[in-house]
Amino acid sequence: MLASINDQSKSNGNLLHARVIKLFSLVGASITGGMCLLSLLGNNNTLTLILLVACTTYLIALFSLKKFNIKVSAIIIIYSLYLLMFYLVFSGGVAQTGPLWIFIVAPVSVYVLGFRLGLINLAIFLCIVCIIMFLPQHLVAHEAYTPEFKLRLILSFLTMTFLSALYEYSSMQFYRNVLELSAKYQQLAMSDPLTKLANRRNASAVLQQEKARIDRNHEPLSVLLCDLDHFKSVNDKYGHNAGDMVLMELAKVFTDNVRQQDCIARWGGEEFLVILPQTSAEQAGIIAEKIRLSVQNHTIHFLKHQIQVTISIGISQLTEDETIDELINNADKCLYQAKTLGRNRVHP
Repeated sequence: MLASINDQSKSNGNLLHARVIKLFSLVGASITGGMCLLSLLGNNNTLTLILLVACTTYLIALFSLKKFNIKVSAIIIIYSLYLLMFYLVFSGGVAQTGPLWIFIVAPVSVYVLGFRLGLINLAIFLCIVCIIMFLPQHLVAHEAYTPEFKLRLILSFLTMTFLSALYEYSSMQFYRNVLELSAKYQQLAMSDPLTKLANRRNASAVLQQEKARIDRNHEPLSVLLCDLDHFKSVNDKYGHNAGDMVLMELAKVFTDNVRQQDCIARWGGEEFLVILPQTSAEQAGIIAEKIRLSVQNHTIHFLKHQIQVTISIGISQLTEDETIDELINNADKCLYQAKTLGRNRVHP
């Protein structure tokens, strides 16, 4: 159940991630395309070519979302952005305004690449930017910046990186908390609060799933409907707290005597339903007798009292033309027969 919730949440997260990447690709293509036209009008051929390549790259990333997975588009976007920023820092862009664009790198990196990988890439990115700006002019000719501009640019970038990382970390923690709360409430909605077993709603869903499966595979499915004998007398004699203790103890006995693939549910009151996939009525009878004997031999210790109870069990196997309701009704009829014949027995 929890795995199903995680899968659904992950799917929703991937869908949102894809939409943001798509939007960023569209915005990036629009901005670089517009700047490309301005550069063309300003006769800056080198910058025009670089911006044209960047615009084309963003368009490729936009359309690759349909043919490839999100990671491919993310890699195209983030590393093409890095290369464009390196060029703008190296060349100065228009009137030394090129380096000002690097501030968009921090939030995009931590969102697209994730918190940890984003910070690693930002550290490498800043190192390369520093190398470009502090590279001696006699080695490679590039745009010269004043020491004050370099220092303030680096400090501003580090501040933006810190704020972006803090926001991404907070969002990540919030998402995890919401997911955990969602799983917790879903678990509460599908389980019995006293015995921690599946509740009637959960068991009904399992039965529907199993019926769909056996309709395809034609495998047997049996259920055990179990009812405590004279449970009212336990409550009357020892109190309702003792009755709750008996139900919790029996839940453990049931769990210890069934297989991992079986489902045990508190069907209602002192009734329990055991769903046995890939199990015929004959095989279910063996399991039922094992459960009955275990309950009979189990002693519940409550305060200074030692309480022993017995159960009656009805067995029913699902037939091809039978509904779930009919399956449960047949098990209930068998349970009634077990009660009528003297209790503490399995029927048929």
